[in-house]
This record gives sequence, C-alpha cells and structure tokens, in this order.
Amino acid sequence: MNYSELAPPYVRAIAPYQPGKPIAELERELGITGIVKLASNENPLGCSPRATAAMHEAISTIALYPDGNCFELKDALSRRYGVEQAGIVLGNGSNDMLELAARAFMTVGDKAVYSDHAFAVYPLATQSVGATGISVPAIEFGHDLKAIMKAAVDQQAKLIFIANPNNPTGTFLSGDALLEFMRALPGSILVVLDEAYNEYLPHENRYDSVAWLAEFPNLIISRTFSKAYGLAGLRVGYALADAQVADMMNRVRQPFNVNSIAQAAAVAALQDTEFVQQTHALNLRGMKQITGGLTGMGLEYIRSFGNFVSFRVGNAQHVYQRLLESGVIVRPVANYAMPEYLRVSIGLESENEKFLSALKQILGEK
Repeated sequence: MNYSELAPPYVRAIAPYQPGKPIAELERELGITGIVKLASNENPLGCSPRATAAMHEAISTIALYPDGNCFELKDALSRRYGVEQAGIVLGNGSNDMLELAARAFMTVGDKAVYSDHAFAVYPLATQSVGATGISVPAIEFGHDLKAIMKAAVDQQAKLIFIANPNNPTGTFLSGDALLEFMRALPGSILVVLDEAYNEYLPHENRYDSVAWLAEFPNLIISRTFSKAYGLAGLRVGYALADAQVADMMNRVRQPFNVNSIAQAAAVAALQDTEFVQQTHALNLRGMKQITGGLTGMGLEYIRSFGNFVSFRVGNAQHVYQRLLESGVIVRPVANYAMPEYLRVSIGLESENEKFLSALKQILGEK
C-alpha cells in the first residue's frame, strides 16, 4: 500500500522547504574545516550578552512547562510597541506566524496572493491548508503592489503576503507606498506584512507600521528574533494584529509553542538596543564590502535593504558547488525562479573577505 495516498492531494503536492546547508553537513561531506556559513541570513555577532545571561538563568526551570501565554514576552512587546497584549501572537519563529495566519483564515478553495521571488513559505503555508496560491509577476525583483491588489480583488482572495524588505531579493517598499496600498485595499482581505528584516532598514527608510494597526484591523505584522536579535536557533517570532485577528490565530496555535529558554532570551534581547545598533552598523559596513567586491568583479546584484545580497553569476549551481569546496556556504535561489543568482548573507569582515576571495578565484578559473 502506498500510504502517501492517504494524505490529501494538496499535501502530497507540497515541495518541502529547503534550508541553508549546515556547517556540520559540509564538514561530513567534504572533510574540511574553517567553514564560513553565509547562507541563512543569521547574525554574525551571535546574540546579545543579555540574552545569553537570561538563557543561563532560565535553564533552572527547564523541567517545568513554559508559560503558555508568554506573559513576560508579551508584556515587553506591549510596552515596546504600545499595543495591547490581546493583539500579540507568539510562535516558533516568524514562519509560525505565516502558518498560523493561513490556518486561522483559509481553507480548501480559498486563495492567497504573493509576489514572484518572495519567501518560499508563503506558498507552503497556503498549500498546507488546501488553499490556492496566486503568484504575481514582480517588477525588478520587487513587489508590484498594483498588480497584487488587482489579483487579490479579482480572485476574491482571503490573504495577501507582503515581505518588506523582501527575501531573497532584498527589495524595499516605502512606507508611503504600503500605506496607500492598505487604504485602497478592501478591508475584507487580510494582509500579512512580513517584516523579518525590519531592523536592518537604513534609518531614512524606516516607517511605523505598528501605528497603522489602529486604522487597519485587516493588517497582521509579522516579525522575528531570528535575524538582528541573533536568536535563530531558539525560534521566536511574533505577530501584532487586531485583537479579533490575534484571537483566531491563537486558537490554532500549538500550546507551549515558545519554550521557556526562548522566552527569557527574547525578553532580554528586546531590551538590548545597543546590541541591535551594533548589528545594524556591522551590516552597513559589510554590505559596502560585499557589494563593492561584487562590483569589482563586474557582477550584477540586486540592491538590498536586508542583511544579504542576491547576485547574478551565470552558472550559479557550478559556482555554488565550487564555493562549498572552498569552505563557503551561500544560498542557491533557483527555486525562486532566479537560476542564475546566488544569495550571500552579510557576515563578519573576515567572513565576507573569504567569500569574495573564493568567488574571485572561482570566476577566474577556465
């Protein structure tokens, strides 16, 4: 008997998410050391010292179930953003927020809209509930808000996913453009605004999306502690939304989906603004280093507002493999309809230099 046939057709059709290659896996495959991983947009500084101290303190409670309502973390987020705790949803990374939004509001026959070259979890979250995903052509690798709105209205979609900055392209939508979009969109369509890379925005490009929640009860803002806060291994994400929307998401949320160590670390990390500022400054320097090196090699790249850059290299699979052999892990993005591109995360200065040196050598090979 083929037991896969017991699963619904829409589950069988899902292509599982492919994460960046772990360092340990490459060590096993090639037997090399000194590997630099620049594949998953992680924080090269690690995490806040305050978060580390909080984790050590919280380990004494590991035999007990965590606070299922995450009161302290919700309280910290409530005070930071000026929102009621009833409008906060917490989860196992911001991916969980995307899944919870899909599970709470969509079912078989419903439709969700997102852009070409947008985060792979949007179609996965949509497919997992039997809904239909509609991918809208991008403009210069970025969201075409007019086309997204037209598709959502014409197709009577339930949900729209928008990433800002976008992953994997790094493109950015101004606050004015997003606000205009929200005001023109029917209130019956929910918008998940995925701001996983919000903390990396240059100061002149920042906007206050949280303030929009008072005007748009159909807005769900998704953020994470995995990127600028350096807690990717702990998996902590959160959503800010209207209390009614948050209530529905919390109804489908798994109990204890944020462990006690993660909760303590996230509270401490949120308070360490100096660490986030250091992360932001390091990223700006590293972005100049990487893009300057790519320009020097005559390579095209997409201007990025995140902590990564997608660059065009022709035979991307070959270059990716040769970089692995050189001890550098980057990210292929052929599954985003970008077969000639690779994405590199911004690392420490020495890590960026190792990547650029290896890439230059590879491109010089005959």
